[in-house]
Amino acid sequence: MDFYINTSKGIKCLVCRHYCQLAKGQTGICGVNKNENDKLVNLVYGKVAAINTDPIEKKPLYHFYPGSSALSIGTAGCNMQCPFCQNWEISQINNMPKAVKITPKEIIQLALQKNCNSIAYTYNEPTVFYPYARDIALLAKEHNIKNIFVSNGMESPTTIEDMTGIIDAFNIDLKSFDSGYYKKVLKGDLNGVLDTLKLIRHHGFWLEVTTLIVPDENDSDSSLKSIANFITSELGSDTPWHISAFYPHYKMTYKNQTPAQSIQRAFDIGKASGLKYIYKGNVAEKGITYCPGCGEELIIRNGYFITKNVIQQGACPYCNTKINGIWN
Repeated sequence: MDFYINTSKGIKCLVCRHYCQLAKGQTGICGVNKNENDKLVNLVYGKVAAINTDPIEKKPLYHFYPGSSALSIGTAGCNMQCPFCQNWEISQINNMPKAVKITPKEIIQLALQKNCNSIAYTYNEPTVFYPYARDIALLAKEHNIKNIFVSNGMESPTTIEDMTGIIDAFNIDLKSFDSGYYKKVLKGDLNGVLDTLKLIRHHGFWLEVTTLIVPDENDSDSSLKSIANFITSELGSDTPWHISAFYPHYKMTYKNQTPAQSIQRAFDIGKASGLKYIYKGNVAEKGITYCPGCGEELIIRNGYFITKNVIQQGACPYCNTKINGIWN
């Protein structure tokens, strides 16, 4: 698939919800998808800026093959401009002189060599290098390797539709519930992200949601309630919600880290909304999956590593309540 259409002014990119109109020689907002002779060319195809083997819990995915390893890869570029980005050195540039050229076939060979159950497209926004990720993912399917998108949710409906049967799981950042904040500060589109989340659920992908709690930006009770209520009502109360603490970084070094009480407040708001699985990130607490039926501890995570997992055939062994997830 080409992910663009020709127009009277050049081409229109269909990869993400910015739908950049590109004249010849022009590059989109992401900095890495360019109109070359009225064809969309991905400038970072095969150019890997970061690659590591990670616990899948680091993505974070807590209900998708827990305890397994993911080969994580990223390129350069992004279609948003979050001032708190943890990977701004690669996401906020469009060229990586030190990037390593790796073919999709070589990525698969490395995943097999490292005994990785999945490949995670992450670090920068993977939607901007979807043509590359797609080719890798198709080969991964041939080896029963799963594919994970860790994303800001700006995929176009066209891209989401194409991902069906190719991508297996998503962790999507829902950064705020303020459309003005998304547009002015993050350079994204809240309504587009909300639609992406609903499309992901509609198409049956595995989905977990992450919200980075940034002091005085998205940590009001009303904002947190709106996020939690959206997840509960539109995505399902059994959708895992990861609430992560902010640490000063990139353009927000002037801010203090998220207070522990703010993380707890978000946790309590999520519980009050009916969410069954809420996890605190970037804090010194164990990540515990509790049975929503009887309250027993089913999975205990110490950092990114599992120290206990008693789930049996997708259910609680104590009361037989189904625990939503993909376990084996």
